[in-house]
Amino acid sequence: MLTKRVKRLNESMTIAISTLARNLKAEGKDVLSFSAGEPDFDTPEVIKEEAIKALKNGFTKYTAVAGIPELLEAISKKLERDNSLKYNPSNIITSNGAKHSLFNLTQALIEQGDEVIIPAPYWVTYPELVRYSGGIPITVETTDESGFKINAKQLKDAITPRTKMLILTTPSNPTGSVYSKEELEEIAEVLKGTEVFVCSDEMYEKLIYDKEFVSVASISEDMFQRTITVNGLSKSVAMTGWRFGYLATPQDELIDAMKKLQSQSASNINSITQHAAIPALNGRADKDIEYMRKEFQKRRDLAVKMINDIDGLSVVKPDGAFYLFINIKKISNDSMKFAKELLAKKGVAVIPGIGFGSEGYVRFSFATDEKSIIEGIKRIKEFVN
Repeated sequence: MLTKRVKRLNESMTIAISTLARNLKAEGKDVLSFSAGEPDFDTPEVIKEEAIKALKNGFTKYTAVAGIPELLEAISKKLERDNSLKYNPSNIITSNGAKHSLFNLTQALIEQGDEVIIPAPYWVTYPELVRYSGGIPITVETTDESGFKINAKQLKDAITPRTKMLILTTPSNPTGSVYSKEELEEIAEVLKGTEVFVCSDEMYEKLIYDKEFVSVASISEDMFQRTITVNGLSKSVAMTGWRFGYLATPQDELIDAMKKLQSQSASNINSITQHAAIPALNGRADKDIEYMRKEFQKRRDLAVKMINDIDGLSVVKPDGAFYLFINIKKISNDSMKFAKELLAKKGVAVIPGIGFGSEGYVRFSFATDEKSIIEGIKRIKEFVN
């Protein structure tokens, strides 16, 4: 009955385990969930006030598919101010979260049999969208020792005549790794002379701790032309439920194709969200962003120390995002079994590394309060012992 393309899809493991944890909690079970990639902070007041204003002004009708002019202008200025990227508003499209942007991109760009290079660990959605589009995910393994980053040689070895795109995430979900300018320059050198596109997922750019953030497309004019920049406000401004993402590329043909696709599927994103996003993009929520970033950094430092104090576990300190990708190989090479037993015996929910393409790890989100982090890691220690 079902199509082959939908049968190729797997359910998001992060959503599945987060839902299970919520259900157990609703049943009265003592559950601490570190599974969801969702800030525990509320959306800043300046954003909520803008949404209320839009609602009271009756801004509740359809808009242009890509977004209202004021919003596209705000994104354009943000990209130039923060990322040294000059996109015209016509080169930008807003969607229902970055996941929707990625769906539009893969549907518009990936043909049957096209290869897409995806460094592992990867966000669970990347290979699924590639498969759904008929493409072939080419996974390139990275390690703790490399900081979970692909290097120039690995990339060069992975490229074939069928390679259509490379997906880079900086900072990374699930590892929190951040590519330096020098590392991106080496990648750019490999791509010179090829027709390989780069999808740069920069969703966590504002949540960075020990390094400077560098946008992939800012490395060179060649990289600018081949890079599709994807971003949003879910993580940095705690707007997960508002569903706001955007995509920018100088390739007019690609933007036009995605507008056409979205016009026949979701149409424009929520009109009120569009207005609410503007103060987040033009800097009016920067103080809130910096407060959250500092709190996440404190939690990171606490969680890293506590995990590395547990015999048998280790974690590379992440430079960005709000995840620990914990190495459990001395305890178990079955991350799914480890996660299930940890939830059943200690009421702690984490995501198995196998879902991110890397066995022998689990992802722990520290986007929650300090008390819960301390108690959760205490339970993990008891479980491991």
